[in-house]
Amino acid sequence: RAVVEDLKRQGLLEKEEKRRHNVGTCQRCHSLVEPRISTQWFVKMKPLAEPAIEVVKRGDVRFNPDHFKKIYFNWMENIRDWCISRQLWWGHRIPAWYCDDCGEIIVAEETPPFCTACGSTVLRQDDDTLDTWFSSALWPFSTLGWPEDTDDYRAFYPTDVLVTGYDIIFFWVARMIFSALHHTGKAPFHTVLIHGLVRDEQGRKMSKSLGNGIDPLEVIDDYGADTLRYALVVGNAPGNDLRLSEEKLENGRNFINKIWNAFRFTLMNLDDDLDFSDVEESDYTIEDRWIMSELRGTIVAVTSNMEALELGLAQDKIYRFLWDYFCDWYIELVKERLREGGRTSRAAQSTLYRVLSDTMKLLHPFMPFVTEKIYGILHDDALLVSELWPDVNVYIADHEAETAMQSMMDAIREIRNLRATYNVSPQHRFSAWLRTEDDTIACRMEEGLQTLERLAGVTALNRLAPKEELPQDAVSFVFRGGEMAVPLRELVDVEEERARLAESEERLRKEIDRAAKMLANRQFVEKAPERVVETQREKKAQYEQQLETVLEQQKRLSDL
Repeated sequence: RAVVEDLKRQGLLEKEEKRRHNVGTCQRCHSLVEPRISTQWFVKMKPLAEPAIEVVKRGDVRFNPDHFKKIYFNWMENIRDWCISRQLWWGHRIPAWYCDDCGEIIVAEETPPFCTACGSTVLRQDDDTLDTWFSSALWPFSTLGWPEDTDDYRAFYPTDVLVTGYDIIFFWVARMIFSALHHTGKAPFHTVLIHGLVRDEQGRKMSKSLGNGIDPLEVIDDYGADTLRYALVVGNAPGNDLRLSEEKLENGRNFINKIWNAFRFTLMNLDDDLDFSDVEESDYTIEDRWIMSELRGTIVAVTSNMEALELGLAQDKIYRFLWDYFCDWYIELVKERLREGGRTSRAAQSTLYRVLSDTMKLLHPFMPFVTEKIYGILHDDALLVSELWPDVNVYIADHEAETAMQSMMDAIREIRNLRATYNVSPQHRFSAWLRTEDDTIACRMEEGLQTLERLAGVTALNRLAPKEELPQDAVSFVFRGGEMAVPLRELVDVEEERARLAESEERLRKEIDRAAKMLANRQFVEKAPERVVETQREKKAQYEQQLETVLEQQKRLSDL
């Protein structure tokens, strides 16, 4: 307004008119912000950017995933000079002093006693602070004692891997690289592992305005730190955003409970003597050889994933081994041997002890707290964090044991599915027919009859020749390496099962008809929420699939 009045007085004002335009406001207090020309400190960037571009082009610094280096190059090749002064209370104060007598500017590490130009002692330090990213850029070497040649600096600089988000590749990663090259002559790290943003379960970025932020301290109070670490890695690939959900946290907690129960089972079944030098190679049964062979493969795969920084894949393989193989199968397979005692019991104890110890080593980078606790109890308070990575060479790759056990597990799964399909009581026992061209598999099945009876309820195996027909009144299934059949009359009461299936058919047809009428109603489809309509479509599809299964079962029974 004052400028307008001055122009009027001088007769230089041609006209006044109102214009709508964007007015800047403070992001915190929303006060109006007007641009003002001011003196600021800048860093000339081109001489710093050029060597920083070269170290990435040469491969001295690698990005994982590789495509993120395009973002890096885009920033560095189009870089502008960097304003490093900020008008903030917090931060490193700019080390510049002004002489009020002659106007000289002095930059120094310590407060200068006098002006180097005129000798005046009336000096005043700049009130501005350094940009946060300027200070942060010094982190890789300043934390190790630089500029002094300390033991830590010699031992740990340059470091190996920087883990960071893709949103600060320029703000932090690039600035660390060019600052380190300028001050130390070396790149600060050789690998930059890029992770995505943590979003809520709907895929939205967490923010105060949406109220969807997750406080990690609250999660740790509710679920534990290991569970949170698991949820942040599970199913995630480098560079991809991840959705943090209640379901992932609950899965992580369930996994820890599963591990802890396996540990308690192992501890309860171990003798006081943990030397196991008395166990001979011949004492190990096929399930011992199988689980150790599977562990060998897991160590190889996880090591490869870790070296490639594929943390999500590595954790998933450890999870699958512990949950699917060790807990769900191996522990069930050895319970009888452990109760009976003797040399095979000692072999089972040795296997439990070795396998659990080495899987704790594999899992330790992901879940350090529970693994440290378990390992310390198993090994007289030894520190897992200081142990070596599992040695793959102590385990033998036993393909024969793996094939035989996979066949056995396939057969047990299929028989359990049959039991569920026909609502067969867990206490009901029956015989089965086996047809295979592989004599080794046949022998293993016959040797494992006790396991088949305990885990699947099969009391006898009748072997058929490869070309021999299966009984007509039997329901059959194919497993890895052969075929097995179970007589339906031994599984179910045929008349009772026919009545049950007829009742199920009637119920399902009514449900399908009801859902079809709802979906044919135009008003419902157009006015109901989309999710409600989709739910009805899903239900109808599920009912149709269930009806198909019931009709197939009825056809089998009609042939008897």
